[in-house]
Amino acid sequence: QVQLVESGGGLVQAGGSLRLSCAASGRTRYNYASGWFRQAPGKERELIAAISALGETTYYVNSVTGRFTISRDNAKNTIGLQMNDLKPEDTAVYTCAVDSGNWYSITRVGAAYDYWGQGTQVTVSA
Repeated sequence: QVQLVESGGGLVQAGGSLRLSCAASGRTRYNYASGWFRQAPGKERELIAAISALGETTYYVNSVTGRFTISRDNAKNTIGLQMNDLKPEDTAVYTCAVDSGNWYSITRVGAAYDYWGQGTQVTVSA
């Protein structure tokens, strides 16, 4: 079992920045492919950023490329998401997830993630 707890969400004006953090505990002896998802009201949950177990490979959905940066600190068992130049359309619940079956590459299929955090709300005002 892996437990994930997100922090860092909140209310920010358009153009501002936030940094989300996801703390992992439990079965963290091995590092796993990880990702950040978001779900806006009335929309499906989407994978917006992913990172490989050692952090050498990353993926971003087009809408956040150049503005968001995913990172990880395996010594501290944390996964971060730096969000810059935030837009009202970034408003959503952000959730981190782990694919415990992938120790090598990124996971781009949402259904492959098997551990999820509770999510943190990010609201961007115009």
